[in-house]
Amino acid sequence: APASPPARHLFSDPAEIEALRGNLLAWYDRCKRDLPWRSLAATEPDADRRGYAVWVSEIMLQQTQVATVIDYYNRWMQKWPTLQALAQASLEEVNELWAGLGYYSRGKRLQEAARKVVLELAGRMPRTAEDLQKLLPGVGRYTAGAIASISYGQATGVVDGNVIRVLCRLRCIGADSSSPAVIDRLWDMANVLVDSSRPGDFNQALMELGATVCVPKAPLCRECPVKQHCQAWRRKLFGKPCPVPDVEDCGVGDCPLCPPATEPWDSSLGVTNFPRKAAKKPPRAMRTATCVLERRGCHGAPEYLIVQRPSSGLLAGLWEFPSLPLAQDLQEEKEREELADHLQAWIRQPVAAKGLQFIGEVIHIFSHIHQTYVVYSLHLDGDVTLDPALSPFRWVTEDEFHASAVSTAMKKV
Repeated sequence: APASPPARHLFSDPAEIEALRGNLLAWYDRCKRDLPWRSLAATEPDADRRGYAVWVSEIMLQQTQVATVIDYYNRWMQKWPTLQALAQASLEEVNELWAGLGYYSRGKRLQEAARKVVLELAGRMPRTAEDLQKLLPGVGRYTAGAIASISYGQATGVVDGNVIRVLCRLRCIGADSSSPAVIDRLWDMANVLVDSSRPGDFNQALMELGATVCVPKAPLCRECPVKQHCQAWRRKLFGKPCPVPDVEDCGVGDCPLCPPATEPWDSSLGVTNFPRKAAKKPPRAMRTATCVLERRGCHGAPEYLIVQRPSSGLLAGLWEFPSLPLAQDLQEEKEREELADHLQAWIRQPVAAKGLQFIGEVIHIFSHIHQTYVVYSLHLDGDVTLDPALSPFRWVTEDEFHASAVSTAMKKV
């Protein structure tokens, strides 16, 4: 059986828990940021509209900075103020508004789940974290806990990246913070700590603390409202634990939450010793040949061909310039030939590889892919009939291009 963590890693003293809650909530009431979804959740009397507002914000905030999300959120809620309105939207409309936020499957699943609520759940949002996670596609454990606690007052904890950092520092948890064993323990802690009288505010306070004070680098420890409860802060102030550790101290036996012996406390890092994560795998490198096909439109303005990506996979359903994945280390001459063959299948007329004008390279970093777009252009004269059997396509002006559901990478191109 795995070893049990020492008590110093846990929250078991009721008086300490109560003091931590009080200090954190008092700080939150004074210092919380004014964010549109918080204002809506605090003032909206209708529970389903409140749940929907929080749900949209939480999906948008996954992997995205708050400053970026605010404008998207406001435009989204203006366009689709209710679940019913979103359920009637098309995926194309959703992708157009989502363009630039990244992780496009989030918007797609949000819209799919809204349709499910309207068509299968009589328009009523599930009220508990358990039902939210079970019934709504794209809603995981964290999002379910956030919606249930903030919108419906369920006393359930949440664990996101900010909460992981705060809890690991509060209790000197130095094992790999992405491991299932550590994540399970952090969820246990979050559920113990959550304030049953103000669960939504408490969870937002914990996340706010990680976002604004207990930040990854250069945390503002002296401004922290719960520093007196923080094991990492105490260790920074008073040095290493005594040479003969108490039975409840770290480093005794096979503690599953202690730092590995090969990575001891680094006094120069202080509280930023925690959390610790396993080394990330480097993103895989990919090269793609992309061609901006241009023709003269009926009003004289240039038009550009965009085609729709498949409905699943990376950037599903978005529009792009005709593109072709390339093998690594392919010579430029061979790249041109392969791209010319690809374009020829589209426009059903010969394309000379030498006629492709090389523009440059665009690098775009996805979470797991280091993508290089090798960009070419080709001007087409006369009428061109495209093959209708291929992917959906359309000719767009520059303004229409920027209004379409295109990725940030294509805007760079």
